[in-house]
Amino acid sequence: MCGVFGIRAPDRDVARVTFFGLFALQHRGQESSGIAVSDEGRLTVLRDMGLVTQVFDEQKLRGLRGDAAIGHTRYSTTGSSQWANAQPLIQRGRGRTVALGHNGNLVNATELREQLAAEGVALSTTSDTELIAALIANDPAPIEDAVANAMARLEGAFSVVALSEGKLIGFRDRHGFRPLCLGREDGHALLASETSALDNVGAVVERELAPGELVVIDEAGVHSRQALEPAGGGALCIFEFFYLARPDSRLAGIEVHGARVRMGERLAEEAPVEGDLVLPIPDSGTPAAIGFSRASGIPFSEGLIKNRYVGRTFIQPDQGLREQGVRLKFNPLAEVAGKRLVVVDDSIVRGNTTRKIVQMLFDAGAAEVHVRVSSPPVISQCYYGIDFAEEDELIAARRSVEQVREHIGATSLAYLSLEGLTESTRRPEHELCRACLTRDYPTRKPPHAAKMRFEATTA
Repeated sequence: MCGVFGIRAPDRDVARVTFFGLFALQHRGQESSGIAVSDEGRLTVLRDMGLVTQVFDEQKLRGLRGDAAIGHTRYSTTGSSQWANAQPLIQRGRGRTVALGHNGNLVNATELREQLAAEGVALSTTSDTELIAALIANDPAPIEDAVANAMARLEGAFSVVALSEGKLIGFRDRHGFRPLCLGREDGHALLASETSALDNVGAVVERELAPGELVVIDEAGVHSRQALEPAGGGALCIFEFFYLARPDSRLAGIEVHGARVRMGERLAEEAPVEGDLVLPIPDSGTPAAIGFSRASGIPFSEGLIKNRYVGRTFIQPDQGLREQGVRLKFNPLAEVAGKRLVVVDDSIVRGNTTRKIVQMLFDAGAAEVHVRVSSPPVISQCYYGIDFAEEDELIAARRSVEQVREHIGATSLAYLSLEGLTESTRRPEHELCRACLTRDYPTRKPPHAAKMRFEATTA
């Protein structure tokens, strides 16, 4: 779960534009942020732990001058949350220097590390992103060919922005697991994980990069190359639709907010319940709650007030912080007292947050708390860039719906069906990755998937 952004505009303050692009992508990663600029081919990077607004200020942005820039917000899925793994990374190889930011997760990272070590390439981080940069930096072929060669050796999810030799480069894996789109602003080309980031900087969304596509942006314009044969119709992550992406973004041409409202409407049809108020667990549960309220006729109420100065609990890397975050983040309104509440959320992953919210509502005097979830049970790990932890930590992996209900303490519990979720996205089943809900993976599973698996080798 990371956000990437890129721009090539010789007459613009590219670092400042990138800052605002990253600001719109902050929800995709809160551990570290960084910006790299290219000034006539010379690369400079500033990256640090923290939010975009914590890492950058006016003085730092003024020091990042160039004609092209890339940026990154990180949530770690391979490699620990530490400064060395913050991105963009700069890799100095035998043939060139590359700055690179990556959203996704490689399933063949272990094999690539061994291959690069055998080739005499030294690695200094525990992130799989460095492997991508090292492959490109140490390939003597022209830059476009070097990137295409690297793409052919990568397995898994990768939506990447990079700078090298004065060029802005973007490429996407053959399945298209993670989004990456191309935009235009005053004749300049931009790349971003989500369309909302392009909207935020006044750019017009041109299109999404196709699975397996490589684009090179230089003074002559945008050059596109189908570097990898697409895998079927692609496999865009369905988790993007019901949780991760901003509601004002478009995925594969579909507005996320509209898809989430349809999920709520379908959920009301599949799992009706008598209630007095429909409450969302904000913010990602709000569109589905709106849809549930519309379809059921039960009045919508905020019910839970969110402190928006506290980060999203799902992407806190530490379980202790995650549990503390629930108490800091939500506070129920007095109107819930004595009411039969229908509480709508986008997903239940570990169940800890939901259990605390249910208890909080009962403590506030709720008569009943019926939980409705606008996705099916999350039952398996994601190997493509979302940190779900081990399968035995997923509450629904080995529990029935009734057992999950007992764990969270709700009056009743129901999930949206897989069919209902898929139809709500208005994308065909074969164009979506639903592995976390089905255990049916589009690629082979990695033999070793623990996020910290490379820490010991570099200690």
